[in-house]
Amino acid sequence: MAISRKKKEQLVAQYVDMLSRSQAAILTNYQGLTVAEMTKLRQKVRDAGGSYHVIKNTLAQLALKQLGLPVPEGLMEGPTAVGFCYEEAPPVAKVLVDCAKEFKTFAIKGGLLGGKILNADEIEALAELPSREILLARVLGTIQAPAGRVAGALAESIRQILRLLQARVEQLEKQASQA
Repeated sequence: MAISRKKKEQLVAQYVDMLSRSQAAILTNYQGLTVAEMTKLRQKVRDAGGSYHVIKNTLAQLALKQLGLPVPEGLMEGPTAVGFCYEEAPPVAKVLVDCAKEFKTFAIKGGLLGGKILNADEIEALAELPSREILLARVLGTIQAPAGRVAGALAESIRQILRLLQARVEQLEKQASQA
């Protein structure tokens, strides 16, 4: 059944909205998934801070052009669904990559991140990135490490001075007791 022009315009506007709010868009081939598997997939993506929608390729290409984003021509062929990453890209990418391993008929085609077209291997690399909190903790640890070493060196110097003073006190007490 053909879609009316008004419905097509609504879909393009919806795609523009989702793409503009999204940090990344991950294109997948969902063909062969059951309704139950699709529902499970959508819930996992939602829990990861994104959404998962079946799209019309030509209308999505129009939305990308409206936003001035590159159109991944070769990736938008056949049945396509998109994982939109509203919060962070790695968690949504991880969910989709895990689903590609779980469901043999599901496949990652590629995606868009920061105006750059990514292939399936780059999406898998994105999925392996740690979360933002872990990255921030690592940066903080890297920044704090030199300060910790300086504090340790200063503490050791103070301990050496205290041992020296304690030895002098003991020496003076020994001399006083002999006199």
